[in-house]
Amino acid sequence: MIVKDIMNTSVKFAKTDTSIKDIASIMCFNKISGVPVVDDNNKLIGILSEKDILRNMFPDVNQIMLEGGNPDFESMETDYKHIMDKKVGDFMTQAVASVTPDMPLLKAASLMCVKQIRRIPVTDENDALIGIISIGDVHKAIFQENLINE
Repeated sequence: MIVKDIMNTSVKFAKTDTSIKDIASIMCFNKISGVPVVDDNNKLIGILSEKDILRNMFPDVNQIMLEGGNPDFESMETDYKHIMDKKVGDFMTQAVASVTPDMPLLKAASLMCVKQIRRIPVTDENDALIGIISIGDVHKAIFQENLINE
């Protein structure tokens, strides 16, 4: 099996100027934990995950030291609304791995395991976003193939 056999081509994505509020809504309502970020030419330039958003609510080391090493995590939850007007470009991860549609499925899965990521964008030869696969998609495809062949 290869990546194009299972990739999802109706990908939710963001641009760097998309608000965190808009993309967080898309993530929550579509039950997805991250989205690729593309430029105006659909070229993959990053990825934004729920972890990237939530990480921006955590205090930095200096703030923890000022508070005597005892941050008030419960009060930090109210800071969530303050990051909603920020832009995807402020929080996205720029160094992003991708796979090609003709890559063997298990090679793509091994890349996700090595990088410790649960989803990976699929790009063409020009780095344009054409799809996405998740580790769950890979597992389901392999399971179904082996179940049917029993």
